[in-house]
Amino acid sequence: MNDDTDRQRTRERASRSARGGTSPNRAATGAATRPRPARRGTALAVYLASATLVRSASGGAPVGLVSLTLARHPHGGATLGSVLAALLMIPNVAGPWLARRLEGARDTRVLLAVAFAVHGLALAGGSLLLGRAATPVVAALITLGGLATPLMTGGLSSRLAPLVGGDERAQRRAEGWDSATYGVSNVIGPAAVAVLAGVTGPLAAMVALGAAAVLAGLLLVLLPRERGAGGPRGEALTVREALRVVVTRGPLRRVMVATMLTSVSTSGVMVIAVVFGRALHHSAGAGAALGAAYGVGNLCGALLTAVFPLRGEPERLAVRLIGANAVAVGLCAAAPDYAIAVVTFALAGATSAVLFTATLAVRSVYAPPAARAQVFVTMAGCKMVAGAAGTALAGTLSGFDPRLALAVGCLVVTAAVGTARLDRRLTRDAPSTSDGAPLPASEAAEESVAPRATPPA
Repeated sequence: MNDDTDRQRTRERASRSARGGTSPNRAATGAATRPRPARRGTALAVYLASATLVRSASGGAPVGLVSLTLARHPHGGATLGSVLAALLMIPNVAGPWLARRLEGARDTRVLLAVAFAVHGLALAGGSLLLGRAATPVVAALITLGGLATPLMTGGLSSRLAPLVGGDERAQRRAEGWDSATYGVSNVIGPAAVAVLAGVTGPLAAMVALGAAAVLAGLLLVLLPRERGAGGPRGEALTVREALRVVVTRGPLRRVMVATMLTSVSTSGVMVIAVVFGRALHHSAGAGAALGAAYGVGNLCGALLTAVFPLRGEPERLAVRLIGANAVAVGLCAAAPDYAIAVVTFALAGATSAVLFTATLAVRSVYAPPAARAQVFVTMAGCKMVAGAAGTALAGTLSGFDPRLALAVGCLVVTAAVGTARLDRRLTRDAPSTSDGAPLPASEAAEESVAPRATPPA
């Protein structure tokens, strides 16, 4: 009875907001216990600390696992470490189902905290058992830890809008900071493993990563209590309905396909950088430095969007940024010497980070409240799958000619822009779900009280 009363009050508030021209995210935040404006800064700081810790643990784990297996098994350790690192990513296929549980959770903090703790304990436990227990046992633990990956990426990001409130500028700024946590984590995680492994050994490094993930979960409990956007259990969209939303809503579909194609190029840049740097400068460290330039540019781009929030319609902005990324990758391929290559790779990293922030805005604006987490996780998972294929392709092509690999990457990203524009043109006279087609029954109720942002042309 109390749940029914809560839902009715939420819908009444959303209806009043709709009459005032409120952003769609304001309706999405109705199910949350909103922090007061004075507390939002503190809540965002806690969120960012938790996100950085858990994503650093995830980012450092592959390096740590390979280092540990090499220490325990000098012969074949690299292969075993690579397999264990891959097992951390395989559970991403379960992302939509895990996200649905997040939608229906009575308190999303608890589910996320438990997932982070399981990730950390599995990393530490698997590392402690490596070489002492059967390899399948270690593999099972690592796979269990990998189940948290969808929740620490798209799942966690889907909770950001309810946390910061309905102000659009505040949400764009928060998404910039969220994007920055990925850049910071990709630096901190591997660096922490390198330092700790050199001082105390790779086992201590892996245990430290596990502790960081557990601490990230504990920090989440300090955030305001929030019920899943789907309301009480059973109201969240089914996985099939959520996937249908992603496919039939024009902005979500176009950006998902375009970012998948872009990820084929950007995910292989680090591999290409190693080969290209050595070819230009004829030294082993030159390739790593070129990759570092890309990482620094990526971090700077993310921080830039946090200080100066993105403006404009998110889908159009994302497509334009994909075009900018295509130009940057093309400049990398045309770099005549090492110094210019450093600059162009930093530029490519920066455009990639700003693009990622724009895609977060697209998910935030166009995802229906009852499938918010599922949309975030599904789009993130598709991007990771495409990225894995891109890494393999880059490794193959860079063996022939790194410039060829970069040129192909530029063409793929350019094709992403063309695909998005063609989709928009073809569907302009045939509205997608976002333009008024029938919605799944469980989503229709939410849509009736949650006005959408300005629909795409």
